Amino acid sequence: MVIVGGITRLTHSGLSIANYQLIAGTIPPLNAEEWQAAFDLYKQYPEYQKINHKMNLEEFKDIFFWEWIHRVIGRVIGLVFIIPFIYFLIRKRLSAKTIRLCLGLMSLGALQGFLGWFMVKSGLVDRPDVSHYRLAMHLTTAFLTFAATFWVALGLIYPGRQQNSLWSKWGVWVKTAYIFLLIQIVWGAFVAGLDAGWLHNHWPLMNDGLWMHESVTQELKPLWKNFVEGKSGVQFVHRTLAYIVVILIGRVAYIGLKNGVNAQHKKLAYGILAGVGVQFLLGVLTLLWQVPLFLGLAHQVMAFVLLALMTLTWHRYKYSE
Repeated sequence: MVIVGGITRLTHSGLSIANYQLIAGTIPPLNAEEWQAAFDLYKQYPEYQKINHKMNLEEFKDIFFWEWIHRVIGRVIGLVFIIPFIYFLIRKRLSAKTIRLCLGLMSLGALQGFLGWFMVKSGLVDRPDVSHYRLAMHLTTAFLTFAATFWVALGLIYPGRQQNSLWSKWGVWVKTAYIFLLIQIVWGAFVAGLDAGWLHNHWPLMNDGLWMHESVTQELKPLWKNFVEGKSGVQFVHRTLAYIVVILIGRVAYIGLKNGVNAQHKKLAYGILAGVGVQFLLGVLTLLWQVPLFLGLAHQVMAFVLLALMTLTWHRYKYSE
């Protein structure tokens, strides 16, 4: 789902289906008449009228596919969750706590679906692109839904809930690193939503050999808007946060290596070090090579992997068997 979502964004396919049909939308156009009707609907909206007015039907089919498969996978994920949940509920295999947690996860999944459509709607009015704020909400909620699901699973895999000494003394570092990683994911979504990866394609400095290019603070007024809506400012924040995330995760890894109470802590320390190192490298290469599709996808997927590693680290640093 993360990979297809990334392709959908990077190929600008997300506005190709301008309506939402939960059941009927699962079946794509099956004949020439249905394809033409879907294309005619697309022609009514700003992306076609302002950008893709020279697009033909065959080109439309390409972008339609990615948005369609993205929505279908979303529906499949819902079924993969709901069917086993109902089965185990009927079989009375779930504790009251697990039922509450699963209902919470179901709510997150429903929210994620709503945010997906909420995001698409923003690109069907005046501007031929989705709101980068709504894109960030959609992406971040996807990551948080996964993290919450993984946390519930870890509670079943490791039923022991005794808090260990490592967490009471050093847990604040894990929390801080996790929060900054989530903030970095939000700004990564801003970069994607504003197409801000296609400028300042230098590292470690921005254009003209500057740490902070003058456009970072001069693109928009008032000043603060540059850092959430300006392309240069958003990229600058994302670049800077990358160093902070590396330092914080490095600190968490050091804690595990030096103060870990079992072998798993040391393994996790090496895991998060490798994860953040690979992610940092992918970010630099994605910037230098001006966001080729495969690197943009790899960078997004690695962010997902890094969040998974940090979620596992939080759980295992906190609890002992």
